[in-house]
Amino acid sequence: MITTTTGSLATNKIPSGWLNGFIGVLIFSGSMPATKIAVMGMSPFFVTVARAAIAGLLALTVLLVLKEKRPARSSLGSLVIVAFGAVIGFPLLSSLALAHITSAHSLVFMGLLPLVTAIFAVLCGGERPKPIFWFFSVLGSLLVIGYAVYQGINASPLGDLLMLAAIVLCGLAYAEGAHLSKTLGGWQVISWALVISLPLMLPLIFVFTPVSLQAISVDSWLGLAYISLFSMFIGFIFWYKGLAQGGIATVGQLQLLQPFFGLALAATLLHEEVSLNMLAVTVGIIICVACSKKFAK
Repeated sequence: MITTTTGSLATNKIPSGWLNGFIGVLIFSGSMPATKIAVMGMSPFFVTVARAAIAGLLALTVLLVLKEKRPARSSLGSLVIVAFGAVIGFPLLSSLALAHITSAHSLVFMGLLPLVTAIFAVLCGGERPKPIFWFFSVLGSLLVIGYAVYQGINASPLGDLLMLAAIVLCGLAYAEGAHLSKTLGGWQVISWALVISLPLMLPLIFVFTPVSLQAISVDSWLGLAYISLFSMFIGFIFWYKGLAQGGIATVGQLQLLQPFFGLALAATLLHEEVSLNMLAVTVGIIICVACSKKFAK
């Protein structure tokens, strides 16, 4: 009887997990275009430390106002991993990559993130998705890899390598943070990870501050504001909650939708070219998401 009730509760959490995960993906979809806009007027290093410091101060304020208890010592290792991957590693490497490639090109690489997250979910969280899930997850990732190879002649190898490294670190942070959020809470995980990073990020702002702040365009400041508030903090609240509710590997497949929304933003805000190949790959990725959601239950 207990087993049946638990299973029923787990099943009921899946729709909520997918909804929260979808909201997180929508917010993250603007990250790469906004980062591209920011690095057009600022150095990738300043963008990385500034977004982490701004989000960290916001997170510290929320934690103090709500009088949240400090995480247990046993959680510190996981929080350091989240901070290293999501607060420092991915933002820095993706910002450096965007100095060599367009945001549209980088967004297609984001299609690899669900597979990487699922792998870390198995290694770190003990999840065991069905074989059919892996089939569609790998298929979606192969679409991304195939597109990258096809575009390889015109793309930057350095930019691609930086994006791949960023995705590995991000997938690790997603899986570790989602596992920890089951006990600590979704918004608490990213908040404490940001606070842990503050002693390093705040001094580095003065090291990497541009010589002339007045020369930076309003668009670049707005891009920095978006990735600081939404990509670095608000988006994670929904994302980690969704992963904890519906499963890291299964809900993580929603990340395959991020290129679709991001490409639309890249074309609209940056007037970057969105080719038919990009759209075809994105459509294939969406089909893989739908199938993985259906067969992963």
